[in-house]
Amino acid sequence: MTLLVGVIVSAIPTGALAQHYPSKPIRLIVPFGAGGPRDVQARLIGAHLNKAWGQTLIIDNRGGANGIIGSELAAHADADGYTLLMISAGFAVNATLYPKLPYDSLRDFVPVAPLSSGPGLVVVTPSLPVKSIAELIESARAHRLELFFASAGTGSPSHLAGELFRLMTRVEMTHVPYKGMAAGITDVVAGRVPMSIPTIPGGLPLVRAGKLRALAVTGEKRSPSVPEIPTVAESGLPGYSASNWYGIAVPARTPATIIARLNEELNRATSAAATRERLFDIGMEPESGSSARFAEFLKSEIGKWAKVVRATGLKPE
Repeated sequence: MTLLVGVIVSAIPTGALAQHYPSKPIRLIVPFGAGGPRDVQARLIGAHLNKAWGQTLIIDNRGGANGIIGSELAAHADADGYTLLMISAGFAVNATLYPKLPYDSLRDFVPVAPLSSGPGLVVVTPSLPVKSIAELIESARAHRLELFFASAGTGSPSHLAGELFRLMTRVEMTHVPYKGMAAGITDVVAGRVPMSIPTIPGGLPLVRAGKLRALAVTGEKRSPSVPEIPTVAESGLPGYSASNWYGIAVPARTPATIIARLNEELNRATSAAATRERLFDIGMEPESGSSARFAEFLKSEIGKWAKVVRATGLKPE
């Protein structure tokens, strides 16, 4: 009887299955611990899908190994549209940083839709005698200052943004990793480390309090959150861009009709006024687009950060 049921199910066209999708709760694997922008976005998506489809989005936080544990779990899940994976810039970095991943970052997943992106904020301790990226580069090249930069840890977005800056400027910089950005920013405020690249929400309150000086944002364009702050590219380093981003992927072999249905609803979610407002509140910009376009973006991000990882000889901690 079990074999017969299996034959009958496998004979049903995927389009017919998609017509009844979703018919039960959907699991979203967030490959990091609870809290932060990932959880905010997961809950926003969950609220939208519940309203649109009448189905619950179960958030499954599976932290560990810089996101690898949760990603592996998703890679081996049933490809039926009921297991989603939240991916981010670190997912692209891991593809090169860890040479023996238990999954293939491109072959084992299908990117469904982007959710948001957000630049970093280049900040320095107020005692540092520079007020722009151009002055920072000039002073470092002239050896008028010894440039250390704090990050949230090896391989983190703040670390990679700093390494890309170092490679493009060819200035001497020393990475100082911390167990989380909060500790690193504390030392920048105290003047023990001159520079860091936190998220906008992580750095802006201290900038407005006069405890840090903001030089630039790291995105391709100015952030709506701080439109008065220029980009690194327009401040003396053309071509520089390093933003964190988030999106949704599913296991490979998920039916194309289900991917299209998910993409459509996720794009609706990030276009909703309430979602956009909340994303701006946490320093992120809403994103949308096709699955194919997001797949090309992921491929380009993996290639971009592979060059940085290899050029700097980075190794996982």
